[in-house]
Amino acid sequence: MSVKTDVLRLLADPLRARIVSLLASEALCTCHLVEETGAKQTNISNHLRALREAGLVDTEPCGRFTYYRLRPEALDGLAAQLTGLAEAARRANLEQRKRPCP
Repeated sequence: MSVKTDVLRLLADPLRARIVSLLASEALCTCHLVEETGAKQTNISNHLRALREAGLVDTEPCGRFTYYRLRPEALDGLAAQLTGLAEAARRANLEQRKRPCP
């Protein structure tokens, strides 16, 4: 079973994880994210670009602002992969599987 390591790597960054957590509750623009995180606007914009390119975030133009919204279906895919790993580990533990040494 293979997990999307590129997405995990993106989410492992503390600021990106905070952005994703904030976007889980509501759509926000960059100015909201700057206010909530204390990070610089350019840093927030770079993280949002990475999240957008990974397919985790959608944009919604609203006048002179752009709102960002988390794509739950993108997280569903990652969650399913992690659930699959947990199930495989559970089976291996129940069956007490271990590879013999040569």
